[in-house]
Amino acid sequence: GGNSVMTSLLITNAQVVTLDDENRVIDGGSVYVVDDKIVDVGNLDVEALKPDRTIDAGGKLLMPGLIIAHHHLYSMFARGFTPPGPAATNFDENLRFLWWKLDAALDSDDVYYSALLALMDAALAGCTTVVDHHASPSCCDGSLDWVERAFTDVGLSGCLCYEVSDRNKPGEGIEENERFIRKCRESGSDQVAAMFGLHASMTLSDDTLDRCAAIGNELGAGFHVHAAEDAIDVKTTRERYGKRVLDRFHERGMTGHKSIFVHGTHLEPGEMKLLAETDSMLVSNPESNMNNGLAVSPVLDFLDHGVLVGIGTDGMSSHVISQARALYMHQRTLHRDPTLAFGESCDILLRNNRRIANRLFSEPRGSIVKGQLADLVIYNYVPFTPLRPDTLFGHLLFGIGFSRAHTTIARGKAVVENGSMLKLHENEVRAHCVERAAALWSRIR
Repeated sequence: GGNSVMTSLLITNAQVVTLDDENRVIDGGSVYVVDDKIVDVGNLDVEALKPDRTIDAGGKLLMPGLIIAHHHLYSMFARGFTPPGPAATNFDENLRFLWWKLDAALDSDDVYYSALLALMDAALAGCTTVVDHHASPSCCDGSLDWVERAFTDVGLSGCLCYEVSDRNKPGEGIEENERFIRKCRESGSDQVAAMFGLHASMTLSDDTLDRCAAIGNELGAGFHVHAAEDAIDVKTTRERYGKRVLDRFHERGMTGHKSIFVHGTHLEPGEMKLLAETDSMLVSNPESNMNNGLAVSPVLDFLDHGVLVGIGTDGMSSHVISQARALYMHQRTLHRDPTLAFGESCDILLRNNRRIANRLFSEPRGSIVKGQLADLVIYNYVPFTPLRPDTLFGHLLFGIGFSRAHTTIARGKAVVENGSMLKLHENEVRAHCVERAAALWSRIR
């Protein structure tokens, strides 16, 4: 971009999974990239091209970079941590005893390094775009700048927001969302986008919701909020406001094609219908739901209602193929039916997450097509059974998902090569994180 010299990159000898309209898989294919855009794909005449750089994929599988539709990058330092005091026995206690203690103890350095670590893991797993949902009450103001810095340092694309709730003080995080949304508007870059984040109906008063709606709607921003993850959200909302969870957001104009409602496990059919009618997005996180001992999300019902369903990791990891795998197995276990949800789970990951990202960012991504953002991943995976459009999902869930990225290209630039981070000193970052995590744990009472 700008007035810098254009650079070109040619990837040859790849099994190219295009995910284009024809769903083509190109054997021995090539992809030509100029700056940050895909210029050509197919069985190209490579002799005629004069790229600045050529990568021989050696028959490995090449596909569009993956997209995580809901993440909590700040959760990384929770790994192995047991909070002091009594053990949490339900969802409400899990929030109060663990997550709200952890997020309150984070400082700006923790925020940055936690995000950096999670995004390195994402890049190493072939993920190039992450929709994040952030909370760090002790350093709320300016915190999204630290998360943004991690994205630019790793080289991935991110859509950020701050989780507003009344749990520490009324409307905490409103100003941070407003500031960051305006900042992204004025930046002229599409690498980092913004939404207006909220925690959940049960932690938001009418007054706070009114303020969020007024500011978010004035800025034309989408809202990103947990909805009916656990029955307590439904029960609390019904008791305090006499309403369904989704209605509180809908009556304030917070539903719509740029808004993400996360989980939705306890939404009623009428609320599913409302999501579909308002063209709102719903993001499911199966491993997280299992981990929290929650009900199985009615993903197939959402799809039957015509809801745009995406899939996220919810801070459990930065590995999203495992979420698609969990999604279909979860549905099969629930319904005791071995025929369900295999194709749906892969479609949600590969096509719906792309549709979600393409609402949040202006640069189209998610398929290897001329004009698309050059977000590409070569997996350390050479298929040993036929790779065709009709066999792709089997390769995805039983092969690719267990393979590391060999090369990850984000926005036209290599960020992972030969399975390791290119610009960042991975071992130094990880060593620093060990220190940060230990210090963080010692601060939590």
